[in-house]
Amino acid sequence: MSDAQPTSTKPYFIRAIYEWCSDNGLTPYLAVSVTDQVRVPREHVRNGEIVLNVGLLATDKLQMGNDSISFQARFSGRIQDIFVPIDNVVAIYARETGNGMAFDVPKPLAETDSATRHVRSPELVTSLASDSSDSPDPVADIHSVKPAEFPTDDTPSTPPRSPDGRPRLTRVK
Repeated sequence: MSDAQPTSTKPYFIRAIYEWCSDNGLTPYLAVSVTDQVRVPREHVRNGEIVLNVGLLATDKLQMGNDSISFQARFSGRIQDIFVPIDNVVAIYARETGNGMAFDVPKPLAETDSATRHVRSPELVTSLASDSSDSPDPVADIHSVKPAEFPTDDTPSTPPRSPDGRPRLTRVK
């Protein structure tokens, strides 16, 4: 048995949900916690998060690796280079149905004080699934929200929130 840690399952789940959305004619959206490592237009960040349309028609040069997601997209008519570390992906879901998956992430930029931001070791939020501390992978269970709770236009916005600030997602059986 090898002493090396296995790679995280998170990037594989993200790619799987992306592919599922594409195969079913749905629009994949990424909810991203914005920290210093994330490269997105800051004017579109709300409450330390941004929601990005990563569908084929909205992106160019999309690369979904094991460590990061990068692509080009238009914001306010200008092409922007986008870079998102996998660790900062809060959720990937279908815009039309809300079906997708949520993950544990570092606190958003807006919630992190300036002293903590210089440390470069993001504080993790409580698990969306359960408090199982023996699980090395920060993946929560598959979730769904009601489609009416998501925007129907092409302007990305943040998913609905529960009272404790986490994305409001319900379990799909």
